[in-house]
Amino acid sequence: METLSYFLPQVWFGILALFLFLYVMLDGFDLGVGILSLTASDEERRGLLMTSLSNVWDANETWLVLMGGGLFGAFPLAYGTILNALYIPITMMLFGLIFRAVAFEFREQARRKFFWNFAFGAGSFTAALGQGFALGAVLKGIQVDDAGHFIGTTWDWLNLQSVLVALTLIQGYVLIGSTYLVWKTEGELQKTHVKTAKISAWTTLIGAILITITTPIFYVATRTRLFDKPFIYIFALIPILGILLITLLLKSLNKGEERTPFVWTILLFLLTFIGLALVVFPYIIPVKITIYEAAADPSALVFMLIFTGTLIPVMIFYNIYQYFVFRGKVSGESYGE
Repeated sequence: METLSYFLPQVWFGILALFLFLYVMLDGFDLGVGILSLTASDEERRGLLMTSLSNVWDANETWLVLMGGGLFGAFPLAYGTILNALYIPITMMLFGLIFRAVAFEFREQARRKFFWNFAFGAGSFTAALGQGFALGAVLKGIQVDDAGHFIGTTWDWLNLQSVLVALTLIQGYVLIGSTYLVWKTEGELQKTHVKTAKISAWTTLIGAILITITTPIFYVATRTRLFDKPFIYIFALIPILGILLITLLLKSLNKGEERTPFVWTILLFLLTFIGLALVVFPYIIPVKITIYEAAADPSALVFMLIFTGTLIPVMIFYNIYQYFVFRGKVSGESYGE
């Protein structure tokens, strides 16, 4: 039983990390395209952007639902504490997701689409902003007592560092959204998003550099973690690999490649995600409560693992099949249909 109590929390930490990464990767380009829709020059272009998402965006958000349900079941203490500490950013995210979903459906039936166009873009931006603030708060650490209950204030999540993280995440979403559109569109619309991909690649890199520099300065716990062996060698390698991936991304855009920029962007997100996971682990409520302290009873974790172990392959297969079926480019003809 002691072995299970040690091993199962690690397994569930990995499963939740997988859910979160798949959500950020898949719904990331979804939100990025939504934000980019605010800059579309005319209704035809905006329609093509939204058509590129019409068959996939619902499934993308499923991973967020699984993430929330998994956190509630596997680490109930963390679920209650994190939602209490991040009530406002999470509310922003949910409001944005709901608003953009309603706008997406209502826009198709509306004669005057201006309001719903704006609502879709603003909802995407609001959801991304809320996620960025939540991530910044997690990096800072959540104030809890010895029992793991939140003892901070309502606005603990709001500081200069969380603003920087939020803005960088938005740029990251615009980057992956742009590279997705480079893959899915053609002609002048594709050329436009090659430009937005290049700009967002540079702004994302600048934001990432600023976060890398300022995080150890402002947060003592993170600084101790970063400069502790062997993590110091790993964290020294991650920025180098990140710059390499950005370089390869920009080269592929300059060469006029279509799918490769999206692949490099996904790898960039994966690298960033690995770095964040290494910073946080083994804490589920940074930097006070570990996964072992917050985990549910081993019997509950085993029961959930059986169900989830069956569900994950089905979900992944469904996502792959969905993207395979709708793998073609969007065009004026597909928008007209």
